[in-house]
Amino acid sequence: MFSLLSIGVLVGSVSMVGLEVFWWSFVWACVVMFLLGFEMWFSSIGLVGCWGNLLVVDNFSFGLISLTVLVSGLSVLASVRDVQKSGNSAVWFIFMILVLTLVLVFCFSVSSLLSFYMLFEFSLIPILLIILGWGYQPERLQAGKYMMLYTVSASLPLLVLIVLLLVESGSVFWGFSYSGFGYSGLLVVCACLAFLVKLPAYGFHLWLPKAHVEAPVAGSMILAGVLLKLGGYGLVRVFYVFGLFSSLVISVVFCLSLGGGVIASMICFAQSDVKALVAYSSVGHMSLVLGGVYSNTDWGWFGCLLMMIAHGLCSSGFIFLASETYSCFHTRSMFLIKGGLVVVPGIALCWFLMCAINMAAPPSLNLWSELMLGVSVLGYSVIFAVFTGALTFLSGLYSWYVYSATQHGQCPFWVRGMVVMEEFISYLVCFVLVLFYGWWEPL
Repeated sequence: MFSLLSIGVLVGSVSMVGLEVFWWSFVWACVVMFLLGFEMWFSSIGLVGCWGNLLVVDNFSFGLISLTVLVSGLSVLASVRDVQKSGNSAVWFIFMILVLTLVLVFCFSVSSLLSFYMLFEFSLIPILLIILGWGYQPERLQAGKYMMLYTVSASLPLLVLIVLLLVESGSVFWGFSYSGFGYSGLLVVCACLAFLVKLPAYGFHLWLPKAHVEAPVAGSMILAGVLLKLGGYGLVRVFYVFGLFSSLVISVVFCLSLGGGVIASMICFAQSDVKALVAYSSVGHMSLVLGGVYSNTDWGWFGCLLMMIAHGLCSSGFIFLASETYSCFHTRSMFLIKGGLVVVPGIALCWFLMCAINMAAPPSLNLWSELMLGVSVLGYSVIFAVFTGALTFLSGLYSWYVYSATQHGQCPFWVRGMVVMEEFISYLVCFVLVLFYGWWEPL
């Protein structure tokens, strides 16, 4: 963690030299930190504390830290157009991503619930500034308002619970168990609302499509690839700390998550914006994560980690490809994007790979995570087999729908075959995303 902070200070000082140096310094710093975090994750070092146990990380944290650094570096690499158009504000753009990356890394590393809550809320400020400052449409003000109202208001019960814990026990360390304090299931569920909104669970998801549509490509990649994982990480930690709830509460949460995931997957077919479709598909995938958390099994929790990593890579790839397609067609409408296989065959190949991975085609990481989550959910109740089967089927169906709708058909007349995108950056980002699926597969 100290090395990451040092690299952040170094990159900030290098920014005075020039924008190009700052841009590449951030990318290479993320590469170095990702390789270090990836190596420590595979070494199975267990629980590690540093700075007087202020930061405590384990294998679960290392996986999400590695994902954060990788997605942040790729988001800056994919934002070459936004950096060129920003002019003098480009340094501030990359600086906001740097601050957001550091906040997220420390958020996955802190040892207390209070520190996690403070960083959890502070992460909203950089992403809000990115959306408001470098968004595409005037509606970004409404999107920022939706995001702040949903997340901040839902996190107030969690703050009340933290205050009660401090008054009663004097500590909010992750390693303690507070299940014997006699808190009602309703209070703990209210405390989990902050994570259900951030995940997001169906019913608390209305802010996500608006934020996705209005955010720049870097903001959308970090939002879909990392920020949504704060909800799953917080639920796992809180569920471990407070123990099991009543069976009725767990059943209600299961029905909300899996049933809402099926509805969100159906809504994907009614979307005309590609980024909005990716946002609703995230709701469907994260519903399986929510079901795995409340299954209270080792397979469910390991499946949650794999699903969050797989979804972080896949959704980031979808957002990047949607941005590249927009630069060619100048629209994100599903009714106007046609014939991508003829215009840009290289990008069409990347679309095919991402759609195949999203529908859990073997040997992708999505397949193993869905199998583990499906087994853990069925271990709780066989009734939920209908929901998990519907989620798997609809996920494959809308992935096939996205590819066929955007890559086949007659190309619009305003798109010329001479349109050349920055295919080197496109191939590089997609190649890295697909490559790390193979690296994470042995887990």
